Amino acid sequence: MQKSLSERDQAVIWHPYTQMQTAPAPIGIVKGEGALLTDEHGQTYIDATSSWWVNIHGHAHPHITKRLAEQAAVLHHAIFAGYTHEPAVLLAEKLLPVLPGAQARVFYSDNGSTAVEVALKMTIQYWQNQGTPRRKLLAFHDAYHGDTFGAMSVSARSVFTRAFDDYLFEVTFLDLPTAENLPALLRQIDDIAADTGAFIFEPLVLGSGGMIMYDVKAFDALLAHCRSKGILLIADEVMTGFGRTGTNFAMEQLTTPPDMITLSKGLTGGTMAMGVTTCTEAIYEAFLSNDKLKTLFHGHSYTANPFTCAAALASLELFLDPACAQNRRRIAARHQAFGETLRQHSRVKNVRQTGTILAFEVNTGEADSYVNNLADFLHRFFREKRVMLRPLGNTLYILPPYVITDGQLTTVYDCVLDMLEEYGKR
Repeated sequence: MQKSLSERDQAVIWHPYTQMQTAPAPIGIVKGEGALLTDEHGQTYIDATSSWWVNIHGHAHPHITKRLAEQAAVLHHAIFAGYTHEPAVLLAEKLLPVLPGAQARVFYSDNGSTAVEVALKMTIQYWQNQGTPRRKLLAFHDAYHGDTFGAMSVSARSVFTRAFDDYLFEVTFLDLPTAENLPALLRQIDDIAADTGAFIFEPLVLGSGGMIMYDVKAFDALLAHCRSKGILLIADEVMTGFGRTGTNFAMEQLTTPPDMITLSKGLTGGTMAMGVTTCTEAIYEAFLSNDKLKTLFHGHSYTANPFTCAAALASLELFLDPACAQNRRRIAARHQAFGETLRQHSRVKNVRQTGTILAFEVNTGEADSYVNNLADFLHRFFREKRVMLRPLGNTLYILPPYVITDGQLTTVYDCVLDMLEEYGKR
């Protein structure tokens, strides 16, 4: 008898963030369309988390598919050191004008973690190239910026980093700003400002830290203070970018512009891996010199791959279409209404929403955390209901592709209420 895709997988694959000894067999997906994924047995699943927040336009979108097919007939790949090509140049030309702040240059890489690595290396070398090295970096408690070593260093010490903590460089971590703690945070920054090169942050929402949402006004004041001390500002919009927070980019809701922006996830509409780090002209110019040692020595074999650039261009066109903004407003309104329902539920706490992100905690009586024991129950329940939701411990969030229908959203909401009812019987 022929083995299933799931059975074959278990013989050869090591999955991310998965304890392979105890995890259930993976579901074999063979097709995607819109907000739906189809498994090898013909069952469909509603993708209510955009497959790790990347698939903003839905699966197998015909516009992106057409562009990829066209690119396949022209150019698959070319080295990007000393050479260039139309998709890379055109993407930079189209992307820079829609980004917050005076972003002037695009550096291509492979994913969100590498986009962060590039920003950190730009920061460190920027100060060195000017002969005024600054050795400290700022980040938020509960931050998550990726799984490579630099990205882990500026992330909270957590289950994601525990095995590697001794290998990570030192970072000063700040509490999330509020009106009450802002004066103390400003004093903390004053004490180390002269040796601080940059502040890296996830604007408005800390994603993997638990979809933590925080105060815009206090945050803006914090950024302005950092700017006044010459500290570079790195906006990690890998998750928050491309419409997730209600505006095209989260930094549009702030008055203090970033010096650098990191992008990935929704950048290609969930079709291919790609990272982007943008910067201002001032940062770029600090690397211009007759001294070759002032070169940014960083790159990847697949930097600016023409396929990924073509996909990103197609995704950007869809994103800038007014229909996309209309869909985002529709989802946000539906989330708001369902959030009010959740607030009345005794087994739910801390309901919160930013744009198309709706999150809450299931009240378990134990600490809220990524390793909360409820996670296994939630995984099993939603798999059986064929709704793709991936909790962060006892934190549950809904972050759907923009093409999800009202009927599909209702199914997701009803499934969440069914889960709360079932949990209450345990």
